[in-house]
Amino acid sequence: MRVLTISNRDARRLWLWSNALAETPTGPLDVLGTIKRLGFVQIDTIRNVTRAHNHILWSRNQNFREDMLWPLLGKNRAIFEHFTHDASLIPMDVLPMWQRQFRRLGAKYASHRWVTESGAAAHIETVRARIREEGPLSTHAFDSKAENPREMWARPPHKKALDMMWYAGELATCHRENFVKFYDLSERVFPAQAEGAPDERAQADWLCDEAMDRLSIATTGDVQRFWGAMSAAEARDWAARSDLVPVQVIGADGQASQSFAVQDIAERLARAPAPSSRLRLLNPFDPAIRDRLRLERLFGFEYRNEMFVPAADRRWGYYVYPLLEGDRFVGRIEVRADRSAGWLRVVGFWPEAGVHWADKRMAKLEAELARFARLAGVEEIEWGCSKHVL
Repeated sequence: MRVLTISNRDARRLWLWSNALAETPTGPLDVLGTIKRLGFVQIDTIRNVTRAHNHILWSRNQNFREDMLWPLLGKNRAIFEHFTHDASLIPMDVLPMWQRQFRRLGAKYASHRWVTESGAAAHIETVRARIREEGPLSTHAFDSKAENPREMWARPPHKKALDMMWYAGELATCHRENFVKFYDLSERVFPAQAEGAPDERAQADWLCDEAMDRLSIATTGDVQRFWGAMSAAEARDWAARSDLVPVQVIGADGQASQSFAVQDIAERLARAPAPSSRLRLLNPFDPAIRDRLRLERLFGFEYRNEMFVPAADRRWGYYVYPLLEGDRFVGRIEVRADRSAGWLRVVGFWPEAGVHWADKRMAKLEAELARFARLAGVEEIEWGCSKHVL
């Protein structure tokens, strides 16, 4: 049997299309449809210009505005919040297959040293009773203090209790106000689950199927990392029982590697359009680049978040945005905004090696910065660094 070989350009084209980054980001807006297409959207507290979830959705359709997301969680109950590889917003129709993740993370946190300490059970019951009686509460409604507040990541007992019950699915994010999370009992947030829910293996298989459908071409490691909701062994077991198509994929380095593809891979390759030539400023948590191993394999683009790296040890900067043009990454840029002062400032700019930044490409970047500034509600754009290699 002849194994299909997929060129690097075709693999890139298919991946960008799967991530809704091939088309020009305009036209009718369907926020929920975009989240379903991606599988989930990661959320993050940092608002360097805009928060990650807003940026990710805006990158797919620049008609998106920051007030369009949270009604899907707090009002429409069309999405729920939980932990994939990080805190994320997930379509509600995934919930029946997410019970295993509640159990996995619940068991992990139940074995934490704090839970077995004297007094932990009382804190947990106090939090549970207050939410049951008072309704949705945020962490600000509680006043227990961390035992060692000077320790990094030290958290008060009520926060530990809220986290443990949230990871286990006993509590759910009811809504957010100014990004502050409000917790409620899950039965008052989630729709009732039908009896006879799929078992653990069936749930894992479903999640693997859904990941593969969005990846189109993948290794079992890619599939496992997509949701972060299964072990490597479970992903390998699923692959061994699935009707995947073996393929060879040419990487950015020109080397072929063994992968799997969906059954209709030929049709998908024929349907996937060439990506728009628009230059896009992507968020560090964008799903197209989240899996750094896959990113480097397909695009030859090395990228790491350095937000928690000491400033003196950073290679690039604090919050650095990859720059995607067509099907290749042409540089990276660090941008900050001050909404009250009305400005967006470029504080670092690093073209990729071998990429010439002529006037036309720079004009594309200036246009994208102007669009990004409008999303943040600012008008003035400043360059606090050279427009050439630093």
